[in-house]
Amino acid sequence: MKSAAEEEQLQEEMFREMRAEVRSSLDVTQSADDTELMKLIERKVLSDVRAASMTSGEKRALVRRVYDSFRGLDILQPLVDDKTVTEIMINGHTEIFIERHGEVRRVPQTFESKEKLEDIVQTIVSGVNRVVNESSPIVDARLKDGSRVNVVLPPIALKGPTMTIRKFPEKPMTMNDLVGRGALDTDAADFLKTLVRSRYNIFISGGTGSGKTTFLNALSQYIPPDERVITIEDSAELQIVTVPNLVSLETRNANVEGKGEISIRDLIRSSLRMRPNRIVVGEVRGAEALDMLQAMNTGHDGSLSTGHANSAKDMLSRLETMVLSGADLPVEVVRQQISSAIDLFVHLSRLRDRSRRVVEISEVLGTKNGQVELRQLFRFEEEGEKEGKIIGKLRRRPEPMMHTDKLQDAGAADWREVAGLPEGG
Repeated sequence: MKSAAEEEQLQEEMFREMRAEVRSSLDVTQSADDTELMKLIERKVLSDVRAASMTSGEKRALVRRVYDSFRGLDILQPLVDDKTVTEIMINGHTEIFIERHGEVRRVPQTFESKEKLEDIVQTIVSGVNRVVNESSPIVDARLKDGSRVNVVLPPIALKGPTMTIRKFPEKPMTMNDLVGRGALDTDAADFLKTLVRSRYNIFISGGTGSGKTTFLNALSQYIPPDERVITIEDSAELQIVTVPNLVSLETRNANVEGKGEISIRDLIRSSLRMRPNRIVVGEVRGAEALDMLQAMNTGHDGSLSTGHANSAKDMLSRLETMVLSGADLPVEVVRQQISSAIDLFVHLSRLRDRSRRVVEISEVLGTKNGQVELRQLFRFEEEGEKEGKIIGKLRRRPEPMMHTDKLQDAGAADWREVAGLPEGG
């Protein structure tokens, strides 16, 4: 009886030989369509004497793997198709890690060569009209299902072609889904729902993997369907399904001659001439922060965006730095721009039990003594830990909202309750 390692080695040899046979059987003068290719592979597998000892499930898996090596993403395809896998990290053709249920682990699969991995990279990148090569070794792209892809090639990546795939659920998560997962409670969700509908400008901050894009997408579902929305992203990920009048814009890298780049700054400026009610910027990382703030300050209330930071206060500092990287302005002017543009910060965090939670919702009060002043309206309070899971709740703070004008202008009947004000106060 063969050991598991021997069985795995046998299957690997059979896969490589089967793929070589199929490749030699293909007519190079004409391309086989998907159905013909699948039938050819099935015939090859069924006629192989070694397949007699395989179960029907193992045969199907072999057929699929050989097919994916021609039409799909080779060994990555099963990982991409696996709904429990949320991230795929390729550190070179022999080193693949995945994240599943919040845990990162290495998988045994490897590419047959560095060249095969490079072929997969080029297939993905060319599918969204982008270019990556030695002279331009970094690129952001996406798969057909919307998964986000980042590629770094040698000489920048020392281990060989490096690729990270961030997967997203087929059906975008709703705020109810996030409440069900414990990311926030119903009270905070209803509060945010009312503020989005009342056209408050909201900025979502958080660290890597904290769920900013997922939360932004869920928050976007509260935008009234009669509004015109422009989304602007490096790589299109948002799935806003409740707004019919939606325009999605995506940046473009420069071509091999260094021309034709379309940046987020370019897209924000162009979007202002497209009659938007709201602008949703997937993520700000640099000088485009100034353009986003100016859009929020020039009649595009209800706009949304995200950024990397460790807290809402830290996000303020990062926004200052971003704006100053694109414009030579006094710091006081930048802070005034931020305080007048953004109404609310929602901060997300990935806790030590790997859960993603909203840990802070803060209102921007304005500037005081040259500093942007924040007031916490909700704060996550940890109560303990049980079986490795953090127990806690996002609690409303006693201080009420100060700026309630948009709530009143929107005709929110319960605006006092939403703002945390006592009746008649």
